[in-house]
Amino acid sequence: MAATLANDGVNPVTGERVLGPDAVRDVLSVMMSCGMYNYAGQWAFEVGMPAKSGVSGAVMAVIPGQIGIGAFSPPLDEYGNSVRAVRACQTISRLFELHAFSHRPNVSAVIRREFRGDAVGSTRLRTIKELAVLDRDGHMTAVLELQGALFFGSVERLLRRASQLMSELRFLVLDFKRVHAVDAAAVALLARVCAELEPAGCTILLSHLESGGAHAALHAAISRIDTAGRVLLFPDTDAAMEWCEEAMLAADPDTSERTRFALSRLDVFSGLSREECRLLEGIVQAMHFEKGEVILREGDPARLFFVVARGSVTVSLAVGEARRKRIACIGPGLTFGEMALLDGGPRSADVIADEGVICYGMAVEAVRELSVEHPNVLTTILANLSREFSVRLRRANR
Repeated sequence: MAATLANDGVNPVTGERVLGPDAVRDVLSVMMSCGMYNYAGQWAFEVGMPAKSGVSGAVMAVIPGQIGIGAFSPPLDEYGNSVRAVRACQTISRLFELHAFSHRPNVSAVIRREFRGDAVGSTRLRTIKELAVLDRDGHMTAVLELQGALFFGSVERLLRRASQLMSELRFLVLDFKRVHAVDAAAVALLARVCAELEPAGCTILLSHLESGGAHAALHAAISRIDTAGRVLLFPDTDAAMEWCEEAMLAADPDTSERTRFALSRLDVFSGLSREECRLLEGIVQAMHFEKGEVILREGDPARLFFVVARGSVTVSLAVGEARRKRIACIGPGLTFGEMALLDGGPRSADVIADEGVICYGMAVEAVRELSVEHPNVLTTILANLSREFSVRLRRANR
């Protein structure tokens, strides 16, 4: 029973709920005030945990969320409490520092890590021009990775830092992946902040906030608020970061147009003459893929490389038997499958269409044959790919 009270009323062995949270609170309050008969006041000083004694020689003590103690020894003291059970609880409390008022939760640890969008971006690959915009404006996005339990003290600390950031940001991402508990006070405070956001202020993006489990109450409270698009929910932080990047690129006149149909506008063909682009157009295959269609499959032979003209594709790897991990997202103007030009090895990952996608497919052999008479074509393509790889590596290292 002590373990059940410590576990918020749920039997830790069977998983059955015996008491509701309000009943647990009330029972522990009575135990703390008078559970040890006339020794209750001294017990509060010496042991400092809710407890109940019986004249049978049994003592039950509870530290919520941590431990339930049951002790039994019939010889009683003058108060009607078990002599040995009291001594045992005194020793356990002292050795393990279980006194209720010696516990000092570290509210500063609620923020595990903080970073800006110009330092860490999403896994979506970008053109050199897009990267320049994100390097310039990425500091307007910040991510706070949260951890532990959210209660009044830790949420107050979180909101104080968040309010400082929101005065200077366009986007603030709160990552709940490592949050294992959210109490009613935290739900009320966070929901109120979300409800009172200024229309022209910072947009808050909540990632890894699940509709069930420990996050259920907060998820439900946020979902009921009409935030007019100022609070958004995302399955993970990478998706939230990608959304922020897309918003910044859409607002910049140099990168707002995302469709790339002309070969001369594609970075991979930059530096080719008009005649060389015309020759390439003769071997290009325009391909359309529906949402969810697998374009490349891991292990397949590599005969084509592709350039995205419209839409986006996801590069993913199998992790275990049932789960996949997104490695990258590729949008207009960028290539995939380009390793076929370099080593000709089998495909190293799956590539799947995120939406309706238009790609230019080029047969590796056709490009090589064209380059026999026009060697600048292959040389320029490989130089552009090398430059793009270099930019990606430098950014990843940074």
